[in-house]
Amino acid sequence: MLVTPFTAADSQNLKVEQITHGDKHTFFGYIGHVQNIPWNGNERYIVAMQSTFQDHLPGEGETADIVLIDTHSNYSIDVVEQTQGWNPQQGTMFYWNPEEPDTQFFFNDRDPNTGKVFTALFDIEKRKRVKEYRSGKQPVGNSGVKQTGGAFAAINYARMARLRPVTGYKDATDWTENVLHPKDDGVFVVDTKSGKQSLIVSFAQMADVIRESEPHIDHLALFINHTLWNRDGDRIFFFARAGWRSSKNREHPRVNVPFVVKPDGTGLMRLTHFFGGHPEWDYGHRMIGAMDNRQVIYDVNQNLVVGQIGGNSIFPDPEGDIALSPQGDWFVNGHKDKTLKKNFYNFYRRSDGKLIRSQGFDIGNFVSGDLRQDPSPAWNRSGTQILVPGLVGDSEENLTRQLFVISLPKQ
Repeated sequence: MLVTPFTAADSQNLKVEQITHGDKHTFFGYIGHVQNIPWNGNERYIVAMQSTFQDHLPGEGETADIVLIDTHSNYSIDVVEQTQGWNPQQGTMFYWNPEEPDTQFFFNDRDPNTGKVFTALFDIEKRKRVKEYRSGKQPVGNSGVKQTGGAFAAINYARMARLRPVTGYKDATDWTENVLHPKDDGVFVVDTKSGKQSLIVSFAQMADVIRESEPHIDHLALFINHTLWNRDGDRIFFFARAGWRSSKNREHPRVNVPFVVKPDGTGLMRLTHFFGGHPEWDYGHRMIGAMDNRQVIYDVNQNLVVGQIGGNSIFPDPEGDIALSPQGDWFVNGHKDKTLKKNFYNFYRRSDGKLIRSQGFDIGNFVSGDLRQDPSPAWNRSGTQILVPGLVGDSEENLTRQLFVISLPKQ
C-alpha cells in the first residue's frame, strides 16, 4: 500500500498494522461513532465481513460472510455467519450487544424468500443466532443500538435503497413505495428482550414540522439517515432528508433537517441550527458536528453551539467521519483527499490539545458515489486503537478492501 509521509506535526509516530489480507474484501463497514465498536467486550475478537466483489451494490441473493478476527491468534479469520442485508458503506450495521459485549453482536439480514429485512442477534459461544427481530408488516433493520443496551433504533432499508442507495439494501421489500411521507414508517425502536417494535416518529410527523419553513416537502419523499443514541440512552438524533436522487437541475431544493427525540417518541424537536458531517454524541445532551468549517459542540437542549474541538485549522474537513473514544478524551476525524485518493486521520486529545496526524490510506477510484470508501474510523474499547479500511493491490484492477489498526503512542 502506498502511504503519504508524516508531516512535521507528527512528533510521535503512530503504529499502523494491516490485519487482513487475501483476495476477498474485508471491512467493518461503518463509523465507530456512538460507541459502535468492532472489538468485543474483552477485545479478543473483531467482527467484520467479507465479500467477493466491490464493483456494484449487492442485491437479492448476494451474500457476504460474517467473520471473527482473532487478535490473540495472529488475526486469524473464522467465518461464522452470512447475511443478505448489507452494503459496502455501512456493512450490515454490526453492534456488539451492550448487555453481553463479550459474546453477542447484532447484524442485519433479509429473508431470501420474502425480501423482508430483519435484525439478528448472534452468540459467538453458541455459534448461532439466538434471536431474530422480524416484522411482517413493517420489516426494518437495526440503525443504531442504545449505548446502555436493551433496545435499538430501526429504519426501512428498502426505502433507503430507492431514495439513498448507498445506505440501502437493494431489492428488499418496501411497503412504502410511492408514498412521500408514510404514517406507518419512520424511526422505530425495538426492545431487544421482548422484540416489541414501536414507531416513535413517522415521516408524516416529520413532514408536518418541516413544512412550516420548507413547504416544497410536499413534493419530495423523506428518508432517514444516522439514528444515533446518546451515551445516557435518553435521546436519539437523526437527519430527515429528501431530494438526494434528483438531478442537478432539481426543481426543488434538498431537505436536510436534524431532529432529536426521546426514545418513547415524545419531545420531538427540530434543531434550530444545522450542523453537518457525521455527528457524534458527546456527554449528556451535547453533540459534536461541523459548522462554518469548525468542529463544534452543540447543546441540543439549549439549541445552540456551546463550544469547539480544536482550532479552526486543526481538522482539514470537519464534516468528515468522526468518533469520540469510549473514555471521551481522544477524538478522531477521518477525512478524504480526493486528489490524492486517500483517507487520513487526525487524532486530537481534548485534555491538552495534543494533535497527531496519520499517514494516508489508499481508496483508489472509490472516492465518491454509492461504492465509495469512506474513512470510517472505529475505536477499540480501551481508547488506544482505531480500525480503518484501506485498499491494497499492485494495480487499480487488482485492489481489495482490507482492514488496518492504527495504535496511538503509549503515554
